[in-house]
Amino acid sequence: MAKSVVPSGFTVRHYCQGIGDCHLLKFPKQDGKSFWMLIDCGVHTSISGGGQLIEEIVASIYEKTDGRLDVVVLTHEHADHISGFLASADRFARFTIGEIWMAWTESPDDPQAKELDKFKTLALSALADASERLNVAVNASPAIKSLHSGIDSLLDFNFSAKGEKIRALRDSAVALAPNHIKYLEPGKPPISIEVLPNLRVYVLGPSREEKWLRITDRDSEMYHLAGTDDRQIAHTLSCAFAASSTNGSLQDPTAPFDPSVGSKLDEIGEQKGGKAAIKSFAQDHYFGSASIRSLEIRSRQPKKSNDPNKIDQSWRRIDYEWLGASADLAMQLDNKTNNTSLVLAFELIDTQRVFLFAADAQVGNWLSWEKTNWKLKTGDVVTGPDLLARTVYYKVGHHGSQNATLEKKGLELMTDKDLAAFIPTNKKDALNVGWGEMPFHGILTALQSRCGERVIRADDEWLLNTKAPFKVPTGSIQGIRSGPGKSKDGNTRRRWVEIDLA
Repeated sequence: MAKSVVPSGFTVRHYCQGIGDCHLLKFPKQDGKSFWMLIDCGVHTSISGGGQLIEEIVASIYEKTDGRLDVVVLTHEHADHISGFLASADRFARFTIGEIWMAWTESPDDPQAKELDKFKTLALSALADASERLNVAVNASPAIKSLHSGIDSLLDFNFSAKGEKIRALRDSAVALAPNHIKYLEPGKPPISIEVLPNLRVYVLGPSREEKWLRITDRDSEMYHLAGTDDRQIAHTLSCAFAASSTNGSLQDPTAPFDPSVGSKLDEIGEQKGGKAAIKSFAQDHYFGSASIRSLEIRSRQPKKSNDPNKIDQSWRRIDYEWLGASADLAMQLDNKTNNTSLVLAFELIDTQRVFLFAADAQVGNWLSWEKTNWKLKTGDVVTGPDLLARTVYYKVGHHGSQNATLEKKGLELMTDKDLAAFIPTNKKDALNVGWGEMPFHGILTALQSRCGERVIRADDEWLLNTKAPFKVPTGSIQGIRSGPGKSKDGNTRRRWVEIDLA
């Protein structure tokens, strides 16, 4: 009997929720059936009706797969990637799940992962406290108020729409197949799947080297390390919050004075408690609305009159400026989490063509691929740059942001003439969150120079009628379809984009 031939290629359905990742991959098996892999399922908390949207997406996945997912991939702990597993927990409970793949950074038994988790837990707690303090900072400077907005935006990645912490989101996914979890890391032999003999899966990131987790930004050809004091910042902020709480008894070892020295700011402001001389001085010099006569006596200044700063002294206060340290901590938490993204490269063995899913990997994660290599059973050695050179399809990382998709050690290494790319981001949704330009114009320009018209965006108007601006098949794209959609207030929406790849 002749051996059945498995088609060389697969189909990916990208769900389009505005801001978030959810990708359903269908690989043909030798018996004619399908092997299903789901990479992430989440939506950003800013998306209006996001909960209902996720419900519809999960229902669509169930219908498409007949309730069977052979592999569920959780790339990293951000709500816009994994919130759906808790928001639609009842629907997911109906699925049959084969395996769950996560990065080594999520393993509860890995010593290095435990240390990283301690930082994430401490940082998240400190930032939540900072947000709470800033929420009542009526006398804060414009810069500090802007900081509040930024911190809350970053915290949105760590909480679901209903406020559940990110760990609850991850654990709800893990509960689907708790005894069938694989923790993956670079350098290990590529993953082989018995029923898919034409497929190899390479794990590119995250690296185990701490230095790569810290590199989060780039300046032309210069890559620089983020500060090394992230845990100290988190510890200092946590101590300060505890020491300054109304019922707190913790002594902050970083404080410049002993707890017995000084007066409580809230008591001075409300003119209760404390020493009379201190209260009087503070009221005249830091809380505003002091009488001109009182100011003149205490400051011994000549009688001048109309300078408003002599009447309203609140400009002198720096009540909330110390919270500025939380900006560095917020970026460290966000960037480190992105740099722990599980990055997968799928290789079709017969054609050696590669399909890259980079999650939200930032600079450090990408840079680590240069030195990563795998020795195959044949004796051949495959390197990270080699995989990039053979990449023909790229799921663009981190919503198309500026600090993802490297140039010389990233996109410029993707030299295959058949390269195509997909960006799962709605530009107007990103603007509504206050992220500015996303996808970033520099990334778009570079992608277009490499892919031509084969750069597909989740908010492309043409997806509403599936009339692509390019002929199909072209490059690695063999077919393209899109699900139901609509355009409301100029904001394009559709349920999914499905692409046949080879």
